[in-house]
Amino acid sequence: MASVPCCADTFDAMDLDDSDFYGDEDTTESLQRRVAEFNPSDWLRNQNASRARPPQQANFAGEASQFHNPYAGVPYAWQLTEKVDDFLARLPPLTTEQSEQVPWIFICNPYIPRADKRQSDSELLKGNQDEAPVEEGSKLEWVVQGGIERLQMLQDVHRMLQEAGKSPSFIQREMNKQRKKAGLDVLHLAHAGKVRTGKVKVNETWAILAHATANNELGIAAKVAPRPQSDDPRRDRLICVYTADFHDKADVGRVLQRLRELRLVESKGRVLYYKPDIYTYVGIAHGNPWGLAASIYSSRDVF
Repeated sequence: MASVPCCADTFDAMDLDDSDFYGDEDTTESLQRRVAEFNPSDWLRNQNASRARPPQQANFAGEASQFHNPYAGVPYAWQLTEKVDDFLARLPPLTTEQSEQVPWIFICNPYIPRADKRQSDSELLKGNQDEAPVEEGSKLEWVVQGGIERLQMLQDVHRMLQEAGKSPSFIQREMNKQRKKAGLDVLHLAHAGKVRTGKVKVNETWAILAHATANNELGIAAKVAPRPQSDDPRRDRLICVYTADFHDKADVGRVLQRLRELRLVESKGRVLYYKPDIYTYVGIAHGNPWGLAASIYSSRDVF
């Protein structure tokens, strides 16, 4: 899978003069300095050094001829010891009830090695444990912490502009620029920390998607929502197809094209949106308080 190097440009300073604020000068200068100096690569390096935690070293050479399952032993996921059809019969989305024991139904791509899913669980990620399995050596918790800190800076900018009594039109213009910068910074931080997975959401036949994932035709994994505990007459369930690297637009486009070839996505049908997992981890969803778009690509984009 092709990998795109992380952009490590220093975050640009806010396009504001000191005269644009009428609040505390020290507070204003401190916030401007924090935003200007936030660098994803440096942030991760400092966290690694301060906690004296040696980076993990991925070694896939000795495992190249083997199959991989990051969900080994997870009861609501496909196991390498069972046929895909047996897995589909064991956990059919139509009748398998959603619960704490079965939050999603997962299948991996056994041709692509990933970290054991159980290694990702932590209190910081509580509620988001069932995203895609991460790469070996990823710094998931640190990336989430850094992303949250960066979004807090964005909120601080908005609060300061409001307290300065600036006009709504000025605040809107400035926040549009700051949102774009903050969103890119979160993505750069995620890429530097090897939290590069993302997902396309579809709502079609799970069996076709499960077979395609196991056959190395799509991305690194897929999941489907089980039947809700409340009565729901719908036959289809929400499905997420995960890719390895949200920066790899060629691979995202390849997966979208394969979904079309499998007749799971119509080229002129409902628009599909692609969301990086880091957005889920830090709470960037539709209607989020930072005003950021909840996706970075759509099926209308040219890849």
